Parts: sequence; structure tokens; C-alpha cells
Amino acid sequence: MVMIGLTGKPNVGKSTFFSAATLATVPIANYPFTTKKANIGITYATTKCVCKKLNVKDEPVNAPCVDGVRFIPVRLVDCPGLVPGAWEGRGLGNQFLDEIRRADVLLLVLDVAGSTDEEGRPCKPGTGDPLKDLSFLEEEFDMWIFQVIKKDWDRLSRKAETLKTDVSNLLAEKLAGLQIKKRFIVQVLEELNLQSKKPTQWSEEDLKSLAGRLRRVSKPLLLVANKVDLPYGEENLSRLRETGYPTIPCSAEAELILRRGAEKGLIEYKPGDSDFKILDVGRLSERQVKALEIVRERVLERYGSTGVQEAINFSLFNLLGMVAVYPVEDENKLTDHKGRVLPDCYLVPKDTTVREFAYMIHTELGENFIYAVEAKEKKRVGEDYVVRDGDIIKIVSAKSRG
Repeated sequence: MVMIGLTGKPNVGKSTFFSAATLATVPIANYPFTTKKANIGITYATTKCVCKKLNVKDEPVNAPCVDGVRFIPVRLVDCPGLVPGAWEGRGLGNQFLDEIRRADVLLLVLDVAGSTDEEGRPCKPGTGDPLKDLSFLEEEFDMWIFQVIKKDWDRLSRKAETLKTDVSNLLAEKLAGLQIKKRFIVQVLEELNLQSKKPTQWSEEDLKSLAGRLRRVSKPLLLVANKVDLPYGEENLSRLRETGYPTIPCSAEAELILRRGAEKGLIEYKPGDSDFKILDVGRLSERQVKALEIVRERVLERYGSTGVQEAINFSLFNLLGMVAVYPVEDENKLTDHKGRVLPDCYLVPKDTTVREFAYMIHTELGENFIYAVEAKEKKRVGEDYVVRDGDIIKIVSAKSRG
């Protein structure tokens, strides 16, 4: 299952975002280092289900379908906050590094209102600077990778030259623990023209450039401009967008209010909606009604959503390029072996072949793969067929035939 990492300095709303996205109860407070260890939960990516287009009534098992929208489960990890020097072990840096290395994509939560200082302590809105926070956080990420590369580099670089070993293989082994794949390493070595130099001649600046570029291609980053509804939020949002990073305006607190209200049956609201409906005003206090109206006025009407679901979806579909694929056993009835229509929906990388998809469902399906059927077009495809968003796939294997 794909994993999204929530990161940022302390006290910017990561735990509030996590709670809103997962409806899990985690410590939330207005002081640094509320999160002492990583929280891991399940959130959901949302995408239009194929059931509406095909005019069928689905029977979801792994991914609920609500009004034609599939909610596909993904892992979300809320990491301890980062402070300057975290890569050297300052603050809770070591816990951060241990968790964030497993993430496929990073949501960098920033206090866009500037209501916290560099250490995460509360301050007057506008006093803190989210661009400075972004700068030091980028340095933390890059130095983290740089330190891993630099360790024993002299010995490894000599080994590469003596044995005439491809340096990308050695780097891939060294960086495997950070989930950095070899294809990213090959790409960055070419971009930086490092292949033209002997590894023993790479300077410290070369290694730092390598680390920074590897971080950018292997750990895509989305800026979550949290607390956008507070003073200075909109002004700083414009500044963040000028950095070139994709940026989503967000109010995690507003999303948490709405999801808890919906969970208690007080309002009608689905994650990502641009509005909500009060179901029974008599069950709400005057204070609760006022809070909901503030959420509507300051967040939903101004930005179109709270930004929480949008951030999750953008990170998966835009940054990672994931696609939704539906496995079935009967390509005519679109059912599994129990007769359930479109029971499952998987998120997979956009370059996934149908055989790789078979392995994701079950190892034996991949090992005994013969061919597949794309059910919407009723066409037989070979193992090299690359799945597309919305494909309905039947896998034919030696075992299923026998």
C-alpha cells in the first residue's frame, strides 16, 4: 500500500491534519513536539468510480463507493516535527528519519499564517515566515541524504574504480534503506554529468548536489499551506506558490470540525466537498452553528475545500501519477469469485504492466500469469500491457485455468 509522509516543523498542524484525514485520535496541542513518535493510520484517495459510467451497482470490499466516488485506502504517517539541525539528531530528528524514509511522497505542512517561530513556538501571526521554514526544511532533507552518501564514500569510490563497478549500483545499495530506487540515481547522475568524472574526484559539493537532486526526484514534495484562514495566510500563500512547488491552501482544523460533525450525524459532508448541510440545527449549540458558518465563509467559500482531501489526491494522482484499476474474475459480469460486482480497487503507478499488477494481487497470479483481459473493451492483452486509469482487469493464470 502506498504511503504518504506528513512532515514539517513542530506545531504547524500536522497532527490535526492526520486526525482529520484518518479520524484517529492523536495528541493535539499548541506547543512544540506534541507528536513524540510517528502516528500511522489509514486515509483515502478519492476518484470517480467506473460504476456510474457502466451503469452497474457495485459491491465494494476494499474501497468504499459513495455516490459514485471510490475511497481507496492509503497509509498516512505523521512524523515528529523537524527543527534546524534535525539531521544531526537535534530535537526528534532521528525518529523523523526512521519513518519518513518509507514514504513515497511527502506533504510538507507549513504554518502559512506565520504564527509559529522556527522552533515551532507560538508567536503573533505574521511574525514567523513560512518561506524561511521551507528553506531550512529543504536543507534538513538534503543533509540527511548527503550524510548517508558521504559515509564511507572514500572507500566506496575507490572500490568502484578498482573493480570497475558501475557507481550507480553501489549508490543503489547504499541508499536502499531510504527507498531511493536505482532509476532515480541513474537519472540524477546523468543530469549532473557526474558519470564523466571518476567517483574519487567527486567533490563534497558534488555529493551535496547529488543528495539534493535525489531528494527532489525520489521524494516528491507538496506544500500544504495550513492555517490559510488566519491573518497573513492568503498573502503568504501567494509567496509560497512563487517557489515553484505545488501548493495547496489548507485548514486542517476546519476539516476536522466537518468530519467530526459528519461522523456524529450533525451535518452532511464528504471529504473534499465544497459545502456541507446541517441535518438538524436543534442538535447544535449556538456556538457550534457559528463555528460551522465561519468554516463555510473563511474556508469553503474562499478556497473551494478545506484542502485536506485535495492534498492527498494531488500527491497521489499528480505527483506520483497513480491510477485506479479494478481486478475481477468474470470479465462479463465484472464480479469476483463470490459474485460481487467491482469489489476491489487498487492504486498503482501509471507505468505498471498487467503482470506487475497480477503480482500486486497475489504472488501466484504473477508467477503463473498467462494473459489478461481488459473487461471494458473485452480485449485480451499480454504481460507488457500497461494498465490505464479505470481499467477493469481479469488475470488468467495457469492456476486459475487448472
